Amino acid sequence: MVTYVRKKRRPVAEINVVPYIDVMLVLLIIFMATAPLVTQGVKVDLPKASAEPLDKDSKPPMIASVDAQGQYYLNVGDTQDKPMDAVDLATLVAAQLQVNPQTPVIVKGDGDVPYNNVVQLMVLLQRAGVPSVGLMTDMPES
Repeated sequence: MVTYVRKKRRPVAEINVVPYIDVMLVLLIIFMATAPLVTQGVKVDLPKASAEPLDKDSKPPMIASVDAQGQYYLNVGDTQDKPMDAVDLATLVAAQLQVNPQTPVIVKGDGDVPYNNVVQLMVLLQRAGVPSVGLMTDMPES
């Protein structure tokens, strides 16, 4: 009589990682496709340190303002207190930058103005040839 000796099988303690790799590749493709859509916007040069006022020796800046009603103003020429439309503002800013390209440009927005109006003003200035835009703020109360 022949007897067979069975070998005991040891349990396998391995994890199959192939499904996890498939999921990670799908997520990678999704993030690669959506990343360019998230990074659109208006280029603004933000300060690297705490905000400081402009030097007294620097050139006086052009201040493009938008009030609570969405009207545009520019502190150049004799029309400082008169509202102007977007085309006139862009033309005047472009003309001033041709005369003096180093003039800083600052956006002054009313606290009650919708954010969209400030962004539209910044886009308008960008199309007029402004290389960088600063934002004007009030000093916090102590």
